[in-house]
Amino acid sequence: MRGENALLGAAGLAGFLALGEAAPRLGLVEEAYFPPTSRIAGALADELSDGAFWSALGDTLTGWALGLAIAVGAGIVAGVVLCVVPHLREATASTVEFLRPIPSVALIPLAVLLYGTELRSVLLLVVYASFWQVLIQVLYGVQDVDPVAEETARSYGLGPWARVRHVLWPSALPYVMTGVRLAASVALILAVTAELVIGAPGLGSRIAVAQTSQAVPEMYALIVVAGLLGLVINVGARTAERRALAWHQSVRGEVTV
Repeated sequence: MRGENALLGAAGLAGFLALGEAAPRLGLVEEAYFPPTSRIAGALADELSDGAFWSALGDTLTGWALGLAIAVGAGIVAGVVLCVVPHLREATASTVEFLRPIPSVALIPLAVLLYGTELRSVLLLVVYASFWQVLIQVLYGVQDVDPVAEETARSYGLGPWARVRHVLWPSALPYVMTGVRLAASVALILAVTAELVIGAPGLGSRIAVAQTSQAVPEMYALIVVAGLLGLVINVGARTAERRALAWHQSVRGEVTV
């Protein structure tokens, strides 16, 4: 079944690339705005041989990785503390619900005002957007802890942090990994967006320069790179999730009778 799905996926991709090659050559779209696949592939090959491209890719990955690490760490710690400390979650619920819906792109003027086009501007946007993905999943995960297991741990005299380690964390881990996977994709989106709008060094900045200089094939080639990067990150996050939850029923495929 997997082999068949892979073949169908490859066939679909080949058809899409063929359509991208044929549409501008047949005059269905203007070649000036949508060049053939072969020209985009040639521009991509030129980018791969350019040292500046690899530097930009490194800048994007740096902003993504640092921002994601900060957001995951802060989201897990904040979520656990909010749930462990009595009444703290209720006291902060309105604040969380007020801040969470604010679009990260709305903070771009603030990021530019504070840090200009530095890496810290990218980190501000990435961390803010990714933090909520992790925090909300941690809160849901802690809420899903079996109260019987919690009371059993109390009856055995486990302290607060021992209960967090042995009861709360295993129960919340599937939710945490879902939050990390979502945050990884959101972090990449915000990193490229910040570079595109603010002009911070990275793939987004190169896309903006290619667009303003009418280098259309190069622009599409960089967009393809950003898409492939997102695919690799998503596959990597799913792989890490499966490995971290190898013991969990959802990964082992067991059915509770």
